[in-house]
Amino acid sequence: MYAIVESGGKQLKVEPGLRVRVEQLPAEPGSQVVLDRVLLVADGKTVTVGRPLVEKARVLATVVAHGRGPKLYIQKFHSKNNYRRRTGHRQPFTELLVERIEA
Repeated sequence: MYAIVESGGKQLKVEPGLRVRVEQLPAEPGSQVVLDRVLLVADGKTVTVGRPLVEKARVLATVVAHGRGPKLYIQKFHSKNNYRRRTGHRQPFTELLVERIEA
């Protein structure tokens, strides 16, 4: 059984027992979160597609940890003007362990 959920403006395919990284959520590690924006649920034989969401479907997950992704460098350069700028960014994330899918 798997589901397609939306979190942080991105769509993810989740299955029970899978660890996924989503945009940072305001939850403590060890707490339970509910992802209720379920777009599709499939259980082997039947596939339920939402319009736009599947009614009464949700995914229960446990927060494993919070972290920050790899550093991305942004460079600006103007030729002939001695202009160079370099900055970095690390995107925060929340790692979830998917417990079960309720449809």
